[in-house]
Amino acid sequence: MPKFLRIGVHQSNVSGYTSKAWCIRRTGSTVFLKWGAVEVLGVGAGRKVYWTRLPQDKTIRCRTVQRAQDYAKAAIARRRNHRYEPLSGNIANRRRIANPDAELKRALATILFVDIVRSTEKAARLGDSRWTQVMNHYYAAVRRELKSLRGKEVVTTGDGMLATFGAPAAGVRCATAIREAVRTLGLEIRVGLHAGEYEKSGKEVVGLAFHIGARVAAKARAGEVLVSSAVKELMSPSEIRFSDRGMHQLKGVPERWRLYRVDH
Repeated sequence: MPKFLRIGVHQSNVSGYTSKAWCIRRTGSTVFLKWGAVEVLGVGAGRKVYWTRLPQDKTIRCRTVQRAQDYAKAAIARRRNHRYEPLSGNIANRRRIANPDAELKRALATILFVDIVRSTEKAARLGDSRWTQVMNHYYAAVRRELKSLRGKEVVTTGDGMLATFGAPAAGVRCATAIREAVRTLGLEIRVGLHAGEYEKSGKEVVGLAFHIGARVAAKARAGEVLVSSAVKELMSPSEIRFSDRGMHQLKGVPERWRLYRVDH
């Protein structure tokens, strides 16, 4: 049964986000469709996908095998044209914790997501060898600022990084420090910050808050640091200046969020 997972900005290498999956199967002249919301845990070959609730299904009776083949082919083509990627392996009906002895804990943190603007163009212009050197310097600069402000690296995402902070002011200051540091490498970044709860089981961390942080970053322009209203509300008015960027619908997130630009 061909299966497809909807992907978006940053998601392919990020664990702990919700998305949508489709399954398409043909038997003779009948096509069976199944779709619904899923939770994605892990990255790469270790990625696991779980239905968050019972999926919807539909049966299409096409009368002839040829019509069924054409219908299934068109359905698969639509998935490929709407930012779905082929998904191998099964979609489990419910989430299972790999280590039953691991205690599931909830934590509150400020989540920072940073990535490089137009990284593909820069990599093509510089070539593999030079781009690898630039990326090594880039990650060294990011980690230096994280260490300085007590941030914790969660995962790297190609040309970006997810990190957490205990205090929102530290996360914002780290974001602006990273922006200035990587400009010496000829790079511009966009940064998004969100504050929310996530779950931790052993070394694994998951939660919608990480997904929201990535979506906030996707709304940022080159050189811009954006925060969600959840971050701003946790800070005192005198700590950092913000400009209101209005209400935004973040892709894959149920409600709209008010975003703010960091002014310094």
